[in-house]
Amino acid sequence: MHKIIDLERYPLDRIDSPEGRELIERCRDDLARDGMFNLVGLMLPEAIEKVVAQTTSLFQSDAFTHRRKHNIYFLPEVPGLAADHPALQQFETINHTICADQIPTSALIKLYEWPPFAAFLAAVMDMPSLHQMDDPLARLNVMGYGRGEALNWHFDRSEFTTTLLLQSPEQGGEFQYRTGLRSDEDPNYDGVAEFLNHGQASASSLRLNAGTLNVFRGKNTAHRVTPVEGERKRIIAVFSYYDKAGVQFSEEEQIGFYGRAV
Repeated sequence: MHKIIDLERYPLDRIDSPEGRELIERCRDDLARDGMFNLVGLMLPEAIEKVVAQTTSLFQSDAFTHRRKHNIYFLPEVPGLAADHPALQQFETINHTICADQIPTSALIKLYEWPPFAAFLAAVMDMPSLHQMDDPLARLNVMGYGRGEALNWHFDRSEFTTTLLLQSPEQGGEFQYRTGLRSDEDPNYDGVAEFLNHGQASASSLRLNAGTLNVFRGKNTAHRVTPVEGERKRIIAVFSYYDKAGVQFSEEEQIGFYGRAV
């Protein structure tokens, strides 16, 4: 793992050491204040270069292109909301997806399956443990966004999202987010609509560098990635862990997200 991530700077393998506990507390503080934390330069440059070379080849030949219209909830309808409510306005998201079973020897898989990585994330999130998905497609995805392509406004369904940026585009591809729009107790549909119609300038922007791990609480924070500009793709890995073992997507979900089922 020393050839994949910077364990001197980020002692994920020593979370019970003073340095490990200090890192966990810093990440917890960032998460409480900003709804996210970042480990800049976690993946080492040589490992990034190999992963990008491998995935670039797959994007050209075997990636699944997922183009879809959706609302901010990623739901066909929301109970209690009329179909024409402005909170349900439609956006388009386009990305190209590589699944875990297409990169079985990748450094990304080694990191995903490395027990200290999940243990570190669980410690920061103050959870007893985190488990890998059993799903051979969804457990780890690599997403590519080309010129004009974007991940549009949405709320996440999961409590947190774990991503690792592998390549930033020449321009665009910025991570934008807006906190305080809703809570578990108050969906604030009118406030969401007002933001989508008139308030997007109030969103915060973050431009990440390749090698940065980002862990983000997106369940109640609206967020998007702006359209990519230029020829260089935005490439990002998404790691999926759950608080229980054995999680798998249904066949319908696999086909919807990846164009195939296993």
